[in-house]
Amino acid sequence: MISITDFHKTYDKTVAVRGLTFSVEAGQILGLVGPNGAGKTTTMRAIAGILPPTHGRLVVGGHDVVNDPVAAKRELAYVPDDPRLFDSLSVWEHLEFIASAYDVADLESKGAALLEQFELTEKRDAYAHGLSRGMRQKLAIACAYLHDPGAILLDEPLTGLDPKGIRIMRESITARAEAGAAIIVSSHLMSLVEGLCTHVLILSSGSQMFCGTIAEARTAFAELGGEASLEEVFFHATEGNRASQSIEEFDHGQPLEN
Repeated sequence: MISITDFHKTYDKTVAVRGLTFSVEAGQILGLVGPNGAGKTTTMRAIAGILPPTHGRLVVGGHDVVNDPVAAKRELAYVPDDPRLFDSLSVWEHLEFIASAYDVADLESKGAALLEQFELTEKRDAYAHGLSRGMRQKLAIACAYLHDPGAILLDEPLTGLDPKGIRIMRESITARAEAGAAIIVSSHLMSLVEGLCTHVLILSSGSQMFCGTIAEARTAFAELGGEASLEEVFFHATEGNRASQSIEEFDHGQPLEN
């Protein structure tokens, strides 16, 4: 469902991401982890079609994000770490807007079910500017789920949620994957990734340090022992990495060998 091949992104003379190649199939949940500045948000924004790649190919639902952006975007939903809502619209009006954009025919039933799932039914007519941070997060996720996207990108989805909201969010992500969605979750919470995700992609300074199942991560870093936590694997993979690169490493858009 999501296929990334040799993805690079540069800003001026700084390489934010270099050489990422990975895929997320239907039913899989990929945890995207890395230190601040590792390239996680850049990668998600590129997949969502917000940032153009400097080099490489990004495909969502069989559609090239650059060459066929409208078709690709219809297959996905992206919720950033600080989702922007329309302050002058009510909760239900947000769902109406999304339903109109994606041609959702059964808004009444789907919308009502999502409001119930995320405990927003009583806030149906409340304006976004009056919602708490957690409620705004839940509304953004509800809007993302409304058109049943095959690919879902969630950047720090637990931000602002209370313990019950966290449980609801985790259950919703699992349910979407079980229904066939390919999901990427970016988070600094190793416990969330370890308990929720089927796969993990570790980034450091824009470079891919590991991609595979969590069990495979423990095998790849066998020196930590087979029972190492994902947090231990993460620090072992990222600490001391000095993979910062400059644009001079590129020759006509093609990365040079290290």
